[in-house]
Amino acid sequence: MSNICVIGTGYVGLVTGTCFADLGNKVVCLDIDENRIEKLKQGIMPIYEPGLEQLVAQNVRAGRLSFTTSYPEALKDAEFAFIAVGTPSGVDGEADLQYVRAVAEAIADHVDHPIIVVNKSTVPVGTGDWVADIIRKRRAGRPLQFSVVSNPEFLREGSAIHDFMNPDRVVLGSLDREAASKVAQLYLTLRCPILITDLRTAEMIKYASNAFLATRISFINEIATICEELGADVRQVAIGMGLDKRIGPAFLDAGLGWGGSCFPKDVKALAHMAVLHGSNPQLLQAVMEINRNMRRRVVMRLRKALGTLNEKVIGVLGLSFKPNTDDIREAPALELIHLMENEGALIRAYDPQAMENARPLLPKAILCASPYEVAEGADALVLATEWNEFKQLDFERIYHLMRNPLIMDGRNLWDPEHLRSLGFTYFGIGRATNGIVNG
Repeated sequence: MSNICVIGTGYVGLVTGTCFADLGNKVVCLDIDENRIEKLKQGIMPIYEPGLEQLVAQNVRAGRLSFTTSYPEALKDAEFAFIAVGTPSGVDGEADLQYVRAVAEAIADHVDHPIIVVNKSTVPVGTGDWVADIIRKRRAGRPLQFSVVSNPEFLREGSAIHDFMNPDRVVLGSLDREAASKVAQLYLTLRCPILITDLRTAEMIKYASNAFLATRISFINEIATICEELGADVRQVAIGMGLDKRIGPAFLDAGLGWGGSCFPKDVKALAHMAVLHGSNPQLLQAVMEINRNMRRRVVMRLRKALGTLNEKVIGVLGLSFKPNTDDIREAPALELIHLMENEGALIRAYDPQAMENARPLLPKAILCASPYEVAEGADALVLATEWNEFKQLDFERIYHLMRNPLIMDGRNLWDPEHLRSLGFTYFGIGRATNGIVNG
């Protein structure tokens, strides 16, 4: 059993701390937000992640997991201090490291014994060296025995607990091989490949991985746009591509593009780093532009089908950036809604989990209690997030509720032939039969 302090109780910190506790370690999760910590002590989760609430409760009861706002308390016996705070995008796309700096300074101020500092936050290449420098300077005259290890996270929201417990790999980077090996010991029971590199290589692996996955999505979306013009079906194209072992099927689902807390921020940050160091990230710039264009194309298609969006009622199903999360950061649905509202559209929307998070950002939209309430009186219905509960809707009922039975399937979730047989006008993404109306 190891004593671990996890600093930050956002998505990454809370999942990481809880899972380490479940592996038998004693974990203290620290956050300076008193209200957040008080709620966690009461068992109230700050995020929605399937299975997390139960796992937190189980480990709190077992005495392996606790929460505090006190650095001295959290760091008192800690062998490892995991930094898991946010690194939001700055004005030019750079990662904002103010929270990482504050944590590094606090560690330097409060630790009085040897410790391994682990960067779990997604940080620019070179941050590990920077954190070590902050701690050394802060401890001038009071030497501290410490090492910095980069341990980037690869968790998917909606399946984060499974991903932690069943990782494809664990990446560790450090100038101190012994420190990296000690962090590796925390993961040994997971029986996964462990790659130990230098600090900067580990930091780059995270950015390169997310940029590549974002590129796959943007690539298939560009193919989808071409499919629409040439009369091909992008779903079948993706299947045909995915059967090639060199390519594989993952991240080849055409749709409204990527969003969330990782891809947008990380691709922008990597492009910023490239420009800052004299490189020209042409591919990364194209990946971001294609992603933005997918939302614009949907608005253009709706405008063309309806003549105008002004005073039209548009129903939107799904607000989170993906299913099984309440995270709305960079969600395609929000950008789509803002684009439509700018043209005078009246928005009705529903999401199974993200309504409260979205409410402050959508002051003009009507947030509804069900998909059927969304459809009532709508001139068009847009699927933005492919939640399971949207897969088997009663479309006969929806047909009679809508003022104009037009569906924009932004995730290619539904059967176009079935919907057309019911009398709907159906549009998908990269579907060969877009625009054909039956009934």
